[in-house]
Amino acid sequence: MRTKLCTTAVGLVGALLFTAGCSGATSGSGGASVDPAKLKLTDTTPKASGAATTVNWLVEQEPATLDMDAQGGSSTRTVLANICERLLLLEPDMTTAPRLAEKAEYTGDKKLVLTLRDDVTFHDGARMTADDVVWSLKRHARPEMNESDEYEDVDTIAKTGANQVTVTFKKPSALFTKALAGDAGIIMERKAVEKQGDDFGTPGHPDACTGPYRLKSWNSGSSLTIERSAHYWDKSVRPLTKEVVFRWASGSALVNSISTGAADGAYLTATGPAAVLSKKKGVRAYYGQSTTAWSLSPTKGGGLGDARLRRALSLAMDREGIAKSGFNGLAEPWATPVGPGAWGYEKAAFQKAQKDLEHSTAYTVSPSADDIDRAKKLVERAGAPSKPIVVSSDGSESQTVITNAVRGAAQKIGLKVTVRTIASSRYDEFFSDPGSRDGFDLIPVDWYISKADPAGFYDNGITGNANNWLGYSDKGYDALVGKAQQTIDDRERAKLVIDAQTKFADDAVWIPLVQVPSVMVLGDKYTGPPASMVSMYYPWAADLGTKKG
Repeated sequence: MRTKLCTTAVGLVGALLFTAGCSGATSGSGGASVDPAKLKLTDTTPKASGAATTVNWLVEQEPATLDMDAQGGSSTRTVLANICERLLLLEPDMTTAPRLAEKAEYTGDKKLVLTLRDDVTFHDGARMTADDVVWSLKRHARPEMNESDEYEDVDTIAKTGANQVTVTFKKPSALFTKALAGDAGIIMERKAVEKQGDDFGTPGHPDACTGPYRLKSWNSGSSLTIERSAHYWDKSVRPLTKEVVFRWASGSALVNSISTGAADGAYLTATGPAAVLSKKKGVRAYYGQSTTAWSLSPTKGGGLGDARLRRALSLAMDREGIAKSGFNGLAEPWATPVGPGAWGYEKAAFQKAQKDLEHSTAYTVSPSADDIDRAKKLVERAGAPSKPIVVSSDGSESQTVITNAVRGAAQKIGLKVTVRTIASSRYDEFFSDPGSRDGFDLIPVDWYISKADPAGFYDNGITGNANNWLGYSDKGYDALVGKAQQTIDDRERAKLVIDAQTKFADDAVWIPLVQVPSVMVLGDKYTGPPASMVSMYYPWAADLGTKKG
């Protein structure tokens, strides 16, 4: 899953109208930066003890719908995480725990048995049944739905007991339980959704979920409010905040709103506002685990078809310079195309594998003279392309810094580069229309996965995958990824993923650059929510409150 880089939303905060900026840029940064040496990652913030009546929260753009099957997006997920629950729960430390399903057990390679809680109710008071669960999963699986790709290996979904649902697979599927902690595991009340028909998920209509908050109101173009559910089924969860009012802004609008107290908090994807707000009095910035990483993706038929040229360019990239200049010190040079938030199991093994890649022959933090000499020799052996390598940029500050770094690296090793700037709307087309990539050899991408498992990323390199823009094809690699995705045992799966990761890096299928943490800014009087990217799947508002009772 790819992050959406630029919003076109205009934020209406208080009585002031601001112009929104790109979430991938450092809009409104004013040159501010964070000292990477002082950057501390935390899964959660200190526990809240005091109640709050209303908290004002910013998201980058207004949700287009509250029906995740129709359309996703980080803003929609940030809201819905508090309203809708999943069969399994992604915890702040990116591990998975039971939720609406008290058990999820594989009984054989191709059968998953879900034992459901019997005390769950929807917001209208109706009890959640196995029929609702079967209907919800089958709805997610429809080809036209947003989560259908998570169900490609599913054969049947059936009620097999009063509180039991069984999923069978065409082939073993180790990642399906990870998907059930994401949007593919959201459970809705069938009767309520079908009654609303095409109106479901639109302003003026209620939700159909089970979470600690319910949709109170949605004034299109202005605000969206959720309120604490008076009859929430889980009595062990007692939200301290009565209601959360969402408005939308980014860039300088977001900075101004948080700085003046017009808004109390936000989860950010842009590093510029985060760097500015971290220095504001009365505002705290928190940084958590994320799966997001920036890479360079080569294209099929382009000038970087030879792996030696891709290795050479990777070896000459100044990742430290990119992190400092393009991301206000918040990014970290990174040797893999997925961030550490993906390490939801066997963390030590993935951490070691990451360190091993940092010492590979195609990776540098800041290239030395010896690195440049080695890169030049690779270019000499492969032969430099007759035409300049064309790199895309959407004009945002982050992409401008990255493409300038590509140009600088290429010049040092005997390659010619042309940077072609395009509109952000055109950039979005790269991810949906293969023809839009014609004429480009290299495209900067920021990528995140919703699963806390790197196996959920490396299928991007499988032969024929839609995200395999290079057209890379290797039977050995395909076999490793395929086996990993079918291996239920975490330890064995991690070994296979690491082997695939090493081959992906050796062949420079993508050129990883930096990883970016999740960022949350919060007014100084508030505390409680997680800082990790789990905010898109975990009911973070249920942990939100004031520092003092």
